[in-house]
Amino acid sequence: MFTAFARAFKTPDLRKKLLFTLGIIVIYRLGAHVPAPGVDYAKVQQCIDQSDSGGLLGLMQMFSGGALLQITIFALGIMPYITASIILQLLTVVIPRLEALKKEGQSGTAKITQYTRYLTVALAILQGTGLVATARSGALFQNCTVREQIVADKSIFTTMVMVITMTAGTAAVMWLGELITDKGIGNGMSILMFISIAATFPGALWAIKESGKLADGWIEFGTVILIGFVMVALVVFVEQAQRRIPVQYAKRMIGRRSYGGTSTYIPLKVNQAGVIPVIFASSLLFIPSLIVQFSGSTAGWATWIQDHFVTGNHPYYISVYFVLIVFFAFFYVAISFNPDEVADNMKKYGGFIPGIRAGRPTAEYLSYVLNRITWPGSLYLGLIALVPTMALAGFGGANQNFPFGGTSILIIVGVGLETVKQIESQLQQRNYEGFLR
Repeated sequence: MFTAFARAFKTPDLRKKLLFTLGIIVIYRLGAHVPAPGVDYAKVQQCIDQSDSGGLLGLMQMFSGGALLQITIFALGIMPYITASIILQLLTVVIPRLEALKKEGQSGTAKITQYTRYLTVALAILQGTGLVATARSGALFQNCTVREQIVADKSIFTTMVMVITMTAGTAAVMWLGELITDKGIGNGMSILMFISIAATFPGALWAIKESGKLADGWIEFGTVILIGFVMVALVVFVEQAQRRIPVQYAKRMIGRRSYGGTSTYIPLKVNQAGVIPVIFASSLLFIPSLIVQFSGSTAGWATWIQDHFVTGNHPYYISVYFVLIVFFAFFYVAISFNPDEVADNMKKYGGFIPGIRAGRPTAEYLSYVLNRITWPGSLYLGLIALVPTMALAGFGGANQNFPFGGTSILIIVGVGLETVKQIESQLQQRNYEGFLR
């Protein structure tokens, strides 16, 4: 990986792309520390020191690079765009118009991207309004003594200015990501997501060292680093694992030319769903505690939810979290990979799987293989997501959003591998020596 980056900096045009990407990252991180208008920055810092976030709020805090609870202009970060992309991807299976656009190629993809932008702005307005309303009421920080002084001016004008500012910040983040895609090294949104998560690593690790008791916290710190390396190696191994289904294309004579006769394969990843099931499960599990928080009820059902589904280390929470991850893994794979469509395309171009008849038998075989490899992939996702809760519970308040577990480690490794592959492919295009040297 480091060799690829070193070679990229020696290539003039790639060096410009890398430096441009670094400049965009600097702008993005600066915006994550600029407070929104009407926010008392000192009071916010005081409340952050006194409070601890978890659940969906902690997940959004991680995706925003720590900007959410600081109520900055980039407080919403990349989360509205991620949500909009997932919604459009799910709606593609339901709405025929979107499915037709997806099959149109580049023009259809551009149209879906435009819809994603509009939906991102709408979600940013919705989430920004919710964040501002929560900050004004003092519910953003439950245990803070000055939580109601965070937004001193509670007028409608100030509220509208804050919502507009955060929505514009989300649009700016989306634009920065597209700049990286067009003029940088590519994969802009994923890189911004990578930077947001990586920005929380030093603070989280140092908090574990500060709360440690063995050798002034250095033993706990070293243990967590060691566990992190093991988890990275495990995630890299599983993310690269795939089942390759061989495909043979028959020869066809068109005029005097022969077409086909080649062999290829269909790569089915063990973790075909990626990080989506973990995000869905975390979001769904936050709903009960959100209902209790806004209802203010002290009834028996509310107390039961507070005791079992808020802390994140209760057996009920762990069991339901694991089952939801497995369920959403199968659900997302079922809607993102269509065996019937793949089988029809293979049959259309004269392809077949050796030993399997074309058409319906091919679709059934693909569905069978996909279900078989989704089981270990879903169990792997559940174990990775629960490692911080189960194995790191003694290291200073580690939860499901700890850097070396769950969503963060999957995104860090996935985006890192994809970025290195893109840089290496661009290097090969510029330094291809051919058959003659």
